[in-house]
Amino acid sequence: MRRLFTRTGLVLLVGGVLVLSQTLFTVGEWEQALIIQLGEHRRTIREPGLHWKLPLAQQITKIERRILSSDADPAEYLTLDKKRMLVNHVTRWRITDPLQFFKTVRDEAGARARLDDLVFSELRREIASRDFAELIAAHREPAMEAVASRTAEKARQFGIDVVDVRVKRADLPTEVQASVFARMVAERERIAKRYRSEGAEESAKIRAETDKEKTIILARAYEESQRRRGEGDAQATRLYGSAFGQDPEFYGFVRSLEAYEKFLGEKSTVFLSPDSRLLRYLRESRRPE
Repeated sequence: MRRLFTRTGLVLLVGGVLVLSQTLFTVGEWEQALIIQLGEHRRTIREPGLHWKLPLAQQITKIERRILSSDADPAEYLTLDKKRMLVNHVTRWRITDPLQFFKTVRDEAGARARLDDLVFSELRREIASRDFAELIAAHREPAMEAVASRTAEKARQFGIDVVDVRVKRADLPTEVQASVFARMVAERERIAKRYRSEGAEESAKIRAETDKEKTIILARAYEESQRRRGEGDAQATRLYGSAFGQDPEFYGFVRSLEAYEKFLGEKSTVFLSPDSRLLRYLRESRRPE
């Protein structure tokens, strides 16, 4: 009898543990749960902690509460100016209505597939309305904000709130990269030639202006030198005239000596008339009285 009671108690204990494990469950801070009974929704649990359900009859489906991300494969788009580009986008989203999410997309894989379709559609629409240069440069941010806003509106029907949509990488297809690179090189060369031409023009202007200033300076210097030379000659003439007026004979003597010094050297040969006036100081010896 004791053995029978012991076995019965053990069976009841094991059964109680199994029933308890099928009745009690926990929901984490990062989770929310749906209670489904025979295919029908009974309640939604959003608060973390210990909760209960009917064993066997009710099933629990846990759904992520944290922000999730979808990293899609690169896709090719056509811009307004008919240029092809490859875009790889990233979508950040969270589940705000667990029941609607469970009814429409079932799980995260289904949600990612639906979101990728929505984002692809909105990206195609937005890129087709903008030029390639705008999407690469300053207008990328407004374009992605518009895509995120329209995607969020459509994703609410799935119980999903789209937090953000961003372009992880935008690139050109491989087959057009070479031609685009060649056009970029040609454009840079054209700009470089324009800069060189402008530099040569500016250099010519500077040289012309410098030559002009040089000519003006030299002309002014020549004018000043001629003026000073004229003033010197005039002053010398006045001095000579004054000296000649005081003693013409002495003046003539000095001028003759200066002339002798200039044309009579060590090996000079001069043929003059004996009665030449130039030689009168050599012929005559004037003695002081």
